[in-house]
Amino acid sequence: MSKKLHIQNYCKIIDGKITLNGKVIYEDDSNDSKSFLKNTYKNLKIEYPKFFKMDNLCKLAFLASEVLLEHSSIDSKAKEDIAIVLSNKSSSLDTDRKHQETINDKGNYYPSPANFVYTLPNIAIGEISIRHQIKGENAFFVSNTFNEKLLEQYAISLIQNEKSNQILCGWVDFDDEKYHAFMYLVAEEGEYKYSQEFINKIYNEN
Repeated sequence: MSKKLHIQNYCKIIDGKITLNGKVIYEDDSNDSKSFLKNTYKNLKIEYPKFFKMDNLCKLAFLASEVLLEHSSIDSKAKEDIAIVLSNKSSSLDTDRKHQETINDKGNYYPSPANFVYTLPNIAIGEISIRHQIKGENAFFVSNTFNEKLLEQYAISLIQNEKSNQILCGWVDFDDEKYHAFMYLVAEEGEYKYSQEFINKIYNEN
């Protein structure tokens, strides 16, 4: 029997604005993404020095998950079993370019290990997991557009097979100053009834 899904909370980060469950919680008029990410970190009063070593994609994913999980009533034991299923279009291309530049420069050839470690998009999941001590299933998909159906099917499978009771799903894309994060926490019970129409509507809202 198919499980009924609900959304407990959802968060969006786009165009210098962060919303939680549709309400704006932070806005910033920075002209560049680097300043926006840094200012957001400070505004949220997060104390996690490793943040500054992350690449842009990981910083974006980290901040969205921070907002989402901070406003979700999950005890530490339950948090360990959360699954994370994310997706995007650009993979780790923003960092891949930087890494390629260090290879192309024959006169100053020294590929940076600090860049290389972030040349996979699923490192973003790793950063979230380390921060929140999450040990559940995880997957990162790359597709041209936001594929809500794929994430829904994966979430249902995890819940039906008792792999997890809560799944952090979403889209986290960063490419050449363009960024868009949309994360939502899926469970069998929650504030919002899950539907493809609801998810796609939220995703496309400004």
